[in-house]
Amino acid sequence: MAEPDPGQPRKRKQRDAAATPRERMERGYAKAEERNQAAREALEPLAAGERPLVVTLGALVATAIALSIVAGYLAGTEVNGERPKLVQALAPALLMGLMAWGMWRARYWAVLGFQLILVFLIFSAVYGLALQAATVTQVAATLALLAVSGAFFFFMVKAMARIQMPTRQ
Repeated sequence: MAEPDPGQPRKRKQRDAAATPRERMERGYAKAEERNQAAREALEPLAAGERPLVVTLGALVATAIALSIVAGYLAGTEVNGERPKLVQALAPALLMGLMAWGMWRARYWAVLGFQLILVFLIFSAVYGLALQAATVTQVAATLALLAVSGAFFFFMVKAMARIQMPTRQ
C-alpha cells in the first residue's frame, strides 16, 4: 500500500465534498441536539419529596460546615492571632446553612450555589497542588480534596438536570 504524499492535501470524505462548512456545522449541531434530546428524555423527574443521594450528602456536608463555623467561633478560635468579628463567622455559616436547607428541599438554586463553592474549592486545590504543596502528605491531602470535590461536582450535574430549573412566573 502506498504512503500518502505529505505535500498533497488530504481528500475530504465523499459525503462532505459538496457540503459547505455551514452545512457541515448545521449537521453537527443537529446530531448533538438529537443526543441532547435523547439524554433529556432518559431523565426521570423527581417524585414529590424525592431528593438525589448526592444532593442529600451535599446538604449534610453544608450543615456540618455551618455548624463547624459556629462551633469554632463559640470556642474562641483565632485566625492569624485575632478572633474574627461575629459577622465574619456568621455570614458564611448562614450561607452554608441556607444552602443546606435548600439542598434538603431539593432546590435548584441551592445545588447550583453549592457547585459554585465546589468550583472555587477545586481551583484552590489545583493552585495549592501546583504551587504550595511541599510534602507528600500535603500532596495526598490535596489530591483527596480534588477527588471528593470533583466527584461531588460531577454527580451533582445529573441531579441538577433532574431537579430542573424553575420556570419563570
